[in-house]
Amino acid sequence: MKQSSDKKTNTDSAKKGKPKQPGGGYNINLGYILLFTTLLLFYIFSNPVAVTKEITWQEFETSMLSQHEVAKIVVVNKEVAEIYIKEESLTDSKHQWINDKAINYKTGPHYAIQIGSVESFENKMAMAQQDFSTEDKVEVSYQNRIDFWNIVPWLLPLLFLVLFWGFTLRRMRTGGTSNPLFNFGKSSPQLTEKGHKSKVSFDDIAGLKEAKAEVIEVVDFLKHPEHYTKLGAKIPKGVMLVGPPGTGKTLMAKAVAGEAGVPFFSMSGSEFVEMFVGVGASRVRDLFRRAKEKAPSIIFIDEIDAVGRSRGKINAFQANDERESTLNQLLTELDGFGPNTGVIVLAATNRPDVLDKALLRPGRFDRHIYLELPNKQERIEIFGVHIRDLKLSKNVNVQELGALSPGFSGADIANICNEAALIAARKKKEEVEQEDFMEARDRVVGGLERKSKIISAKEKEIVAHHEAGHAVASWHLKNVDSLVKVSIIPRGKSLGSAWYLPEERQIVTRAQFVDQICASLGGRAAEEIIFNEVSSGALDDLEKVTKQAYTMVAYYGLDKEIGPISYYDSTGQNERMFGKPYSENMAKLIDTEVQDLVHGCYNRTKKLLLEHRSELEELAQLLLKKEIVEKDDLEKIMGKRAIAELEGD
Repeated sequence: MKQSSDKKTNTDSAKKGKPKQPGGGYNINLGYILLFTTLLLFYIFSNPVAVTKEITWQEFETSMLSQHEVAKIVVVNKEVAEIYIKEESLTDSKHQWINDKAINYKTGPHYAIQIGSVESFENKMAMAQQDFSTEDKVEVSYQNRIDFWNIVPWLLPLLFLVLFWGFTLRRMRTGGTSNPLFNFGKSSPQLTEKGHKSKVSFDDIAGLKEAKAEVIEVVDFLKHPEHYTKLGAKIPKGVMLVGPPGTGKTLMAKAVAGEAGVPFFSMSGSEFVEMFVGVGASRVRDLFRRAKEKAPSIIFIDEIDAVGRSRGKINAFQANDERESTLNQLLTELDGFGPNTGVIVLAATNRPDVLDKALLRPGRFDRHIYLELPNKQERIEIFGVHIRDLKLSKNVNVQELGALSPGFSGADIANICNEAALIAARKKKEEVEQEDFMEARDRVVGGLERKSKIISAKEKEIVAHHEAGHAVASWHLKNVDSLVKVSIIPRGKSLGSAWYLPEERQIVTRAQFVDQICASLGGRAAEEIIFNEVSSGALDDLEKVTKQAYTMVAYYGLDKEIGPISYYDSTGQNERMFGKPYSENMAKLIDTEVQDLVHGCYNRTKKLLLEHRSELEELAQLLLKKEIVEKDDLEKIMGKRAIAELEGD
């Protein structure tokens, strides 16, 4: 019974909360329609009932004035003369049309003449009535008249627009928060209420142990604040997640939304920036107001660099007052004069170098959590998360998958697992096998195989020797990554490829740089040795080699002539400058040293390939025959590598 009465009370209160329409349910929209209809009918039926017929002066003079049928003449606005016919003359047959068309035909006026000018009309009247007696002369009067019905056709469209916009605006005003016209200054974050868990939890985040531990601490503070406040600790106001694309910044925020147990507001940084002045700042204020109302709560701003770019002088040519006012409001809300208690701000970006320094200072974003690309062990854990829902074959080796995917982010690994499942389904398999994962990896890295691409025999021979040059050079160079396979099947934009297993290094020595450049030039050197000419197929190699050489000389200080000087700018401000941060003489010296470095590496590679020319030609012929050469075949041709195999970690 109590439950039933409570429901009734809630229903009554809900009914009371609804605004009643005035007048016992009178709909104001119906009032607009009735008013418009009334005005239209009034215009139609209240138009003057007398019908006038426009005639010429000659017709007027011969048929009416000379016959003494005119009762009076009224000149209106010095333009039109209205003619009133005597009542006894209306029975004449020539005036029969008046009896047929006019409701009150006796009233008049019955005819009208355009007089041209008053003087001319008066002269004509005087001449036409010069033989008339005084009693027979027609009375002429003058009136200045404003005809309301001539204005109505202009007023009706205006009145219609006023009524239409009044009706539209009223409907929009009562449309609630979903109305885009009146709520463009309101924020529209996705809200995860307390008690509604997200589908993502911390169990879905593999690797990132240190980053996850710091975020878990924030969540734990919200759940058990007394454990920290009793020691005088304060919760961080903001946490900035920084890392390359695909490392799991947004995934981490989703896990926080699922684990925190408090209201979670999520927005993108681009949603604050609009073309309307003041809208971004208004949305920031509205977002924090809503978060404070539900405190303790969490705000997540994804891609905060869209609104938090630096306001320095370097951006003078890219000034955006709306974005700057939005950033100023965000800074004020994070740590301004007003209190901001119980609201934690999470933000994510992959471009921390462009963020404003005031945004990154302690008190606003106290913690900066860096999410890096996963190492071998972390990649194995990530593979374990993404293959949970797949039907796997027993031959799938997760350890090998983790080792063969260096430099892959969590998003790349997720893509590989999905592609492997798609490939297995395309082949009508019941389970996903190891070869499906390897094929998916190759597709993600190099693109889709294009076996149908038509290549001439001469071009195929050049591609085979080119890839064989890369393989032989890298096989005999000490500091080059381990070669896995060589292929001349077109994949993506490339006509052939050599696959390596990169070692996960934190630093790179000068000798390693030089060997990598030599291996990259092996394809072009092989073309010159075998065919005595070079082709355009080495474009990608030359681009990579040139960038590496400039990096060695100008950034890492690995050139003996220039010495330990670096022109690298971690802030990214030099990229926006018109000039270089060094003189013209230094630029010339850098170009010279880069040129000497690349030429030296190229000559070294040619010498190496000439020493192993037989291996080069044998491998090229095998590629022409099989198209794909695995590691076992490489060892048969060139023997075991003289150095220990690189295992990734």
